Amino acid sequence: APEALDQLVRLAGGDARRSLTYLEAAALLSDDITIEVVEKAVDKAAVRYDRQGDQHYDVISAFIKSMRGSDADAALHYLARMIEAGEDPRFIARRIVIFASEDVGMADPACLQTAVAAAQAVQLIGLPEGQINLAHAVIHCALAPKSNAVVKAIGAAVGDVRRGLIGQVPGHLRDAHYPGAAKLGHGEAYKYPHDFEHGLVRQYYAPEQIRDRRYYEPTRHGAEAPVAERWARIRDFLRGSP
Repeated sequence: APEALDQLVRLAGGDARRSLTYLEAAALLSDDITIEVVEKAVDKAAVRYDRQGDQHYDVISAFIKSMRGSDADAALHYLARMIEAGEDPRFIARRIVIFASEDVGMADPACLQTAVAAAQAVQLIGLPEGQINLAHAVIHCALAPKSNAVVKAIGAAVGDVRRGLIGQVPGHLRDAHYPGAAKLGHGEAYKYPHDFEHGLVRQYYAPEQIRDRRYYEPTRHGAEAPVAERWARIRDFLRGSP
């Protein structure tokens, strides 16, 4: 049966020898090879999962929401369902990498490093061993403190740009290396932060049209709490008159 063939392919995981072994075992049980026969032959329950249908979207949605809700056990369950159903591990890894910035962000900056490392590991070694790397990243993401401040920040900045809030780059920030730039006043009066105490100097960086806009609004969760305090001090200093 077509669904039995699909299940044999999933269970074989790209190993032709394993697929032949499973097929032979099923054939010994019955001439009519259904998905139930495959389950008995391989001694492995079929995972009801259609990579092009609702199950695909339902499971990945539950996977992301479980990590967001900090339930590592539930997230691992959905990870296992996707792996056992033959989901592309690279797809799973990409979703974890996105999650690391979208839902954890600066609350635990190391989470993105773990997610990227897991994605690279999956590319390097594949399955089945790659499932360990994916599980490592899932547990880190699920248990990390959460913040969506990063995604909100870039969303607000992009929104302003799309509405036409762009403005001219301040003259002192413009490139002054090409011939004729000095005559145009490019780079004139630029203050090099490294020449000042704490590496900070009061000068305008944003175009005038968005000078008072605030994009990054940190939470007080996890590692983002000290970042929030530092950013508040820096922002107050920079927004003063140059």
